[in-house]
Amino acid sequence: MKRLLFLLVIVLLSCNSDKKQKEPPKERQPFSEVEVQVLMEDSVSIRAIEIMSGGVAFAGSNGYYGFYNSAEGKVKMNRQQYDTIYPEFRAVASTANDFFMLSVANPALLYKTGETGNMELVYKEEHEKVFYDAMTFWNDKEGIAMGDPVENCLSIIVTRDGGKNWRKLPCEQLPEAAEGEAAFAASNSNIAVEGEKTWIISGGMKSRVFYSPDKGKTWEVYEAPLVQGESTKGAYSLDFYDEYNGVIIGGDYTAPEGKTGNKAVTSDGGKTWKLISEGEGPGYKSSIRYVPGGEAKEMVAVGFTGVAYSADKGQTWQELSDEGFYTIRFLNDTVAYAAGKNRLAKLIFR
Repeated sequence: MKRLLFLLVIVLLSCNSDKKQKEPPKERQPFSEVEVQVLMEDSVSIRAIEIMSGGVAFAGSNGYYGFYNSAEGKVKMNRQQYDTIYPEFRAVASTANDFFMLSVANPALLYKTGETGNMELVYKEEHEKVFYDAMTFWNDKEGIAMGDPVENCLSIIVTRDGGKNWRKLPCEQLPEAAEGEAAFAASNSNIAVEGEKTWIISGGMKSRVFYSPDKGKTWEVYEAPLVQGESTKGAYSLDFYDEYNGVIIGGDYTAPEGKTGNKAVTSDGGKTWKLISEGEGPGYKSSIRYVPGGEAKEMVAVGFTGVAYSADKGQTWQELSDEGFYTIRFLNDTVAYAAGKNRLAKLIFR
């Protein structure tokens, strides 16, 4: 009798275990609101942030850079000076060991975390046309930054030794830039990487997508269907969910209400792009990001006009907030950091 009871318990537990294993995962619910928690208000304008272990790093105007410690809830700031210049930083990146920040304009200055605790200058470029827009790393050893053309190609520099040394790619290695083709240093999101693959967007008189399958060794270029033909028009921000699904957003910051020709997606790795929500959804935005775990369906776009969200690959949009930001990065599937004019904030989506 005891043996029968024991077997019955085992069977019931087994059935219960099977039931738990067969329960489908909870379906994600679309966001309907966002809570904005301001972490810092200061005179610094921030267009580049980087989520790192323990918080978020940033660099911005007038040489200021800093780190928000999420455990302490505090921001520590420093100021970088070069000669008599306080550089304007609009690109940042990180590896497991170092933080990097890159300035726009002449001279372009790229700093990395130094051995002494101060930032160390690892690359300088002087040219009347120099203007760097974005930077990221493929891995802890190899990274890339891009900027406007100074000759007849985009300016692209790469490192293969963890950021200690950077080399500018010769124009012979890159597609030729069109007349008036450049990029916008609006949110440090002109570059996207997935594995060894890299995508770069340009804007202005010509707006295109540059693609490298091998970490910057070879390049191709594809057309983008966004508005272009003027210096303020084109693609401002790019993101890829995986090696196939990507999104670009932009428009014209001088006419932010324009909702046509400013949003597009790809499902073939950037070879072809399709305009989405034409005449609807957000107008000009400076930064867009896929929501982690959203299966390339969910995306959030920010700009000085507010925060917009789509749960269906950009077909329809919801304005979640009219609070303005320049750039956004997700910490997880419900929390992001965003920055803009004079502030850094945490965005909690529900």
